Amino acid sequence: MAYTPRFSVTARLLAAIETITALREKILAATVQVPWIPALQKDARVRNTHSSTAIEGNPLTLEQVRAIEEGRAVTVAAERPKREVLNYFAGLRFIERHQHKRAITHEDVLTLHRVIAGGVMDQGAAGRYRQIGVRVGRHVPPLPHEVSGLMRELLEWWDERSAQWSPVITSAIVHFRFEDIHPFADGNGRTGRMLALWELYRRGFDTQHIFSVDEYYWEDRSRYYRALQAVREQGGELSDWLEYVAEGVHRTLDKVWLRIERLRADSRGSPLLLRPKQERLLHLLRDHQSMTPREIWQTLRVSKQGAMDLLHPLLTAGLVRRVGTKKSGRYTLA
Repeated sequence: MAYTPRFSVTARLLAAIETITALREKILAATVQVPWIPALQKDARVRNTHSSTAIEGNPLTLEQVRAIEEGRAVTVAAERPKREVLNYFAGLRFIERHQHKRAITHEDVLTLHRVIAGGVMDQGAAGRYRQIGVRVGRHVPPLPHEVSGLMRELLEWWDERSAQWSPVITSAIVHFRFEDIHPFADGNGRTGRMLALWELYRRGFDTQHIFSVDEYYWEDRSRYYRALQAVREQGGELSDWLEYVAEGVHRTLDKVWLRIERLRADSRGSPLLLRPKQERLLHLLRDHQSMTPREIWQTLRVSKQGAMDLLHPLLTAGLVRRVGTKKSGRYTLA
């Protein structure tokens, strides 16, 4: 039986895709032959890797993941978290090398899983469909003998019938259906999110590899899991899930545009790579026009010194400025 996803293109979804399309075109137009693209690409790889592994419980911070990507020494209590991160970077390199592949096969999926899950499986074998029954929260995935056939149906739809839809829609469908089949004994979350990213690459949506949608899922992990479960509770109807993913793509592109627009720290265009709380601070200053130091540290839930540690690089880079007196001063976007 052929796989046929059930969904409606709602007014909300259509509006989101139109907004995404316009913002994506603006971003791509701004990134033609600029010297700081490699820095944005590196930042996206780090953020994707940190977010997707953190969703599954990896304890390494964004800065530790960045250090691993740069080949710097990182002291960890156990080697497995570091191995998960290195595997994920290798998986990203794999889909980057194969971004123009016209058809995704079983062997491609098995190879990608082998790269991502090698040496970090709690059960089962990397690169092989599961031979055991599993349970994911309230969800009981298909029986092991059904997995190969269901994956074949998904791949046939993906390769033969998905091109009529926006890659925002098709990447979301591949993401959910893969997670619902849960074809491996372990490592399905990381593999499914990377397959969704692969779809954005091969459909030419993220030609520069500078988007990090997984960061959106990680920032509210409980909502991510609820959105997946809601599809099952609605009998496989995907419309709400597509709206949720489109919201994530939109927010991701907003962040990228903020980085492009604001993160040119000197005349050579060298970008300042922001920590998540610094990005949030820039969004707050854009929304509130200006904020006092107390408002900043209370809103971000950091100490007074922590707020200054966030502000100092932004002040030095000329992205934020202080206005007013020493007692009544406020911070605003430069």
